[in-house]
Amino acid sequence: MTTARIVVTLKNGVLDPQGKAIEGALGTLNFQGVGKVRQGKVFDVELDTKDRAKAESDLNAMCEKLLANTVIEDYAVEIVEE
Repeated sequence: MTTARIVVTLKNGVLDPQGKAIEGALGTLNFQGVGKVRQGKVFDVELDTKDRAKAESDLNAMCEKLLANTVIEDYAVEIVEE
C-alpha cells in the first residue's frame, strides 16, 4: 500500500477570490500581520501498490486528468508512506 498527498494550488497570477475573502476575514478577526492568502486543495490517496515509480506515474496522471485544472492550477505529489 502506498499513501500519497497531492496539493493543488492556483498558479501565480491567477485571481483567488476565496483566498482574498479569507484574508479579509482574518483581518476582521483581529489577526494582525497576515499578508496574502491563497487557498488550495489537498487529496490523500491510497494506492494498492508498493512500486514507487508506478505510484508516482499514476498519481501524476490523476492530477493531469482530473484532480487539477492544469491551465490555472499547479500540483505537487508527495509519497508519504509505502
